[in-house]
Amino acid sequence: MLVTRAGLLPLIVSVVLGGLIVAAQAQQTPPAPAAAPALNILVVDVQSLLQNAKSAKMVRQQIEQKRTEFQKEMSAQEATLRQEHDTLQRQQSSLSAEAFNQKGREFQQKLNEFDKSMQGKRQILEKANSEALEKINEVMLKIIADIAKERKANLVFLRSELVLFDQNFDVSEEVLQKLDDQLSTLAVNFAAPVAANAPAGSNAPAAAAPAQPAPKKKK
Repeated sequence: MLVTRAGLLPLIVSVVLGGLIVAAQAQQTPPAPAAAPALNILVVDVQSLLQNAKSAKMVRQQIEQKRTEFQKEMSAQEATLRQEHDTLQRQQSSLSAEAFNQKGREFQQKLNEFDKSMQGKRQILEKANSEALEKINEVMLKIIADIAKERKANLVFLRSELVLFDQNFDVSEEVLQKLDDQLSTLAVNFAAPVAANAPAGSNAPAAAAPAQPAPKKKK
């Protein structure tokens, strides 16, 4: 059967239009969404690690030892100040008002220095504990990151943030073993904090106030 040119024209138009419709439909059809990655979760009990790690136990032991040492030192100074206060009270009747006031000012200065010393020792303990825990946390986070990379985990939760979870997700024991291997000991630094406005390495004592001349006795 022969097809004339007049007969080909509707066929060609039909094929062309059909191709355009298919192309338009292909453009309008949204691409299929990519499959979401499967969740791979890890759980870490940081509080338990800071309680049971060898390095954390060693830090607590050193902090308590230094605290006891400071307490004994301050208790001895406090006893000395108490005795001096009692002596000053007994001398009140035998001293002139001027002499008694002078001794009172000197004693108050000693009290101020005692309070400053107590505050300084408290800051030493706080700084030492903070720096030691920072070192432990640094190593611990590195270990957790390595385990997460090894297991291709995409979520890591703190145990304290969860109510219920599958215990198979918990890697705290593995972290603890690696932490004890990598940081089995830790020496605490009890250096005093440096004042913000003090030049570094400056340990020079403050200049003493000039001595006042003794008052002349009246004839």
